[in-house]
This record gives sequence, structure tokens and C-alpha cells, in this order.
Amino acid sequence: MSDSSPLPPVRLHSEAELARDALATPLLSRAVRLARWAGPDTRVGVGGELVEEQLPGAAAELALEGEDAAAYASEAWRVAVDTGLVDIVDEEEGTVTAGADLALVVAGAPQDVLGLWLGALETVLADASVPDLDDIVDAMGEGGEIDFSELDWDPDAEAEFLDGVLGNLYLLTAGADGPGDGPVPLPALAASMIVPDDMGEPTNDVLEQVSDAMMRLDDQFRLLEPVGLVDFQPVDEALMADADEEPAAPVDDTDVSRYGMVRLTPLGLYGIRARLLDAGFAAPAVGELADKGADALFDGTAAFSPAAAQAETEQWLARREPLGAARELLAAARGVDAGAPLRRLRCQQALSLVGAEAAPALRDVLGDAELGGLARVWLTERGAPDVPAPSEEMVFWLTVDTIAAQLAAEGNSAELQALVEGLAAQHGSFFAAAWRVDHPATPDVLEAMGRLHPDKKVAKEARKAAFKARSQQGG
Repeated sequence: MSDSSPLPPVRLHSEAELARDALATPLLSRAVRLARWAGPDTRVGVGGELVEEQLPGAAAELALEGEDAAAYASEAWRVAVDTGLVDIVDEEEGTVTAGADLALVVAGAPQDVLGLWLGALETVLADASVPDLDDIVDAMGEGGEIDFSELDWDPDAEAEFLDGVLGNLYLLTAGADGPGDGPVPLPALAASMIVPDDMGEPTNDVLEQVSDAMMRLDDQFRLLEPVGLVDFQPVDEALMADADEEPAAPVDDTDVSRYGMVRLTPLGLYGIRARLLDAGFAAPAVGELADKGADALFDGTAAFSPAAAQAETEQWLARREPLGAARELLAAARGVDAGAPLRRLRCQQALSLVGAEAAPALRDVLGDAELGGLARVWLTERGAPDVPAPSEEMVFWLTVDTIAAQLAAEGNSAELQALVEGLAAQHGSFFAAAWRVDHPATPDVLEAMGRLHPDKKVAKEARKAAFKARSQQGG
């Protein structure tokens, strides 16, 4: 991902909802309980970890049982220390006390609670990039020191890989073409990091790398689920059984969910976005522009999908009365710069959400060269009386402006090609008149029509008209 181009906008839950979700996550809720449990007799080691003899008591406080109980309690304690829920009083004595941030759990604002959760997330992400304990034991020398060369482990590369996976999962969740709130198959997520975009059929070597990455992610997402980052369905254990073992029950080899499924939770979407912002990415969220001016609304939604742009605009309109909103939108839509046609398209789309109370604002611009055409369309669609017919000059100007906006919004889309074909078919002398239109985008629009029209003769007419328009504008 490039940190210069904006990512797709995401729809976040309210901070109050997210804070409630954060406090309900298994890991943070355990950390809070242990912070309240800790007292004068609690002792920690040099790294702040609970001493081994106190782990059973911590596990009991959390009602944890089984062989992993102590490990879960240890993890929760480390989160409590890392997030400031517990403070170490004396490192030599190993004594602790409740941290100042523990009060935020009850008395803090939602943003404070989310800050605690983000700290817990960082702790778990660091753990998820560490090799498996068995691998560490295998790499340990006679003197108890770890030979990192034996581990084949690069901590920076591991962290970068996990960040990349979570970034891709974020894109799939936020993007218009992704599954949205739906789960993503683990093999697809692994492949997004391994398989080159221009590779046709993956080689056996690449497929083996994807399989290894998938199993790595299976371990990592198991760690990330308790902090509330993801909802995760692990890889079916039967897939990892020896080939000569009979499966305990019949299996469906076509069921992709057996290979693991993962999705970001609403809290996870918030968390990954926060990390992306910290890393310098432009990661917009729907609703951020609601208190900004109409010019910021148009600029901010320029790269949004239609659905995201409408959602943002609805929130912007909800804070304003219709007539004032319409006047502000129309004022911001003026201009002859390259971005002006798209602003006017966004203005049209925004005004389509406004009721009849806005009519006076539209009537005020009926004589405006840039806005008169869209004002007539708006009033006519609502059955308003006494709407003057547009001049031929205004019709052609609005046509050029509309195509320029569609080019900026969607590029050479199938819908735009259909529009171009329709215009050329309905108006036999369209190009003879269009090149004279006094609009900065006229040459570019005519060139685009020449590219898009399938009829060679019509395409040639469009290119000739584009040449005349460019010459007329001194280009």
C-alpha cells in the first residue's frame, strides 16, 4: 500500500459502542480483573511478569482452567502492565500497585477506553510476530542462549508481513469490491501477500509458500481473536492430520471454510485504521466531513465510491437546514479548474437528497452559466412551475461538464461509453457544435469520446472536433 493515496473510507461504529466492545473483549477484561486483583502480596519478575507461583492464583481469579490457564493469565497480566492498568512500584522487590489508567475503565471517556485497548492490541501484535515456543526451545544452545540464526526469524520482516496482511484485510473490508463485513478465506489472504499480481498459474513453489503463510496466519489469528481484532474460524485440524490417517468423519474437500475464515470486527476496523493513521496513511472514515464546508465535502469524497459518497453526504446534510445547505453546495460547485466538473456532479448528487425547501437556492442560479443547467434539471424533476427552457449553448455546456465529471469519477466506464454512443446517435451534428463549447474540458471530453465510441467514423469525427477545440483554446 502506498501512504500517499487515500484508502477507501470505512464506516465506524460510534466511539461509545466501540468502547463497550473493547471492555467486553476477553483479553482486556481479564487484564482489568487482574489489575483489580493485584495487591501488596503480588510479586513480579524483572520483566514485570507475574512470578510463577502466583500464576495459579491469577488463573483462578479469571476462572481459567486447563493446561493453558497459566499462559492465558500471564498474557492478561502483561497487557495490564503494558497498558498502565498496573504500575510496578519497586523493581527489586517486585511490588506493584493499581495504575492510574485503571480508573479510566469506569470514569474515562470512550476515547480513553479505546486508548487502553489500542495498547493491548500492540502487545498482542508484538506477541503474534514472535516464533512458536517449540521453535525457540529447538534454537536454544547449551548455555541457554537463543541462536536466532537457527530460527530463520527476522522480527522486522515478521512484523511487516503481519502489518501487510492486516492492511489487505482492511482493504477487503473497506473496498467497494470486497466482501464488506463478510469473512475472507485464509488461503486468499495468504495469497494476497505471496502471489504476484501478474502471475497467471501459481507455481508449486509459490503454492507451498502460500500454504506455509496460511498456517502462520492460523497461529497468529488465534492470538489476535481474544483481543477483539478479528472473528476467526481456524483451519480444520483434520487438514493437518497425517496423510495415512483416516479422518474421524467424512470431509467436504470443496468447503473453503475448512481452510480458515477471518474478518475484522468493528473494533478491529477501528484499530487497524488507527494504526494506519499513525503510520502516515490517509484512511478516511465516513462522517469525518460532516462538520466541514461544502468545498471540503466535495474534495474529500472525490475518490469515494458512490455508496460511500452518499453516506458521507447524508451525514453532512443531516447537520444543516435544506435551503442553507443547497446554497453552500452550489457556491462550492463553481469553478473552471480541472476538479470543477466532479464537484458539480457531487453537488447534483447531494442536491438529489434535499427536499423542495431548497428550491429558492436553485432558482437563484438559473442564470448562472455553470450552475443554471443543473438547477433546471433539479427543478424540472420536482415538477416546479415556470422553469425556463435552457439555451442550446447551455445544453452543450452541461453535456461536456457531465462527461468530464464522469471521466474524473469512473474513467472509461461502460456506462460512459453508453452515454457517448447515445449522444452521437441522437445528435447527428453533435461534434460540429460541441468543439465550440466554451468549457475548459471540451478538448479532453471530445478526445475521450473518440476513444470510447466503437464506430470508427464517429470516433474520427470526435478526434477532429477535439483538435479544433484545442486549437480554439490555444492548446
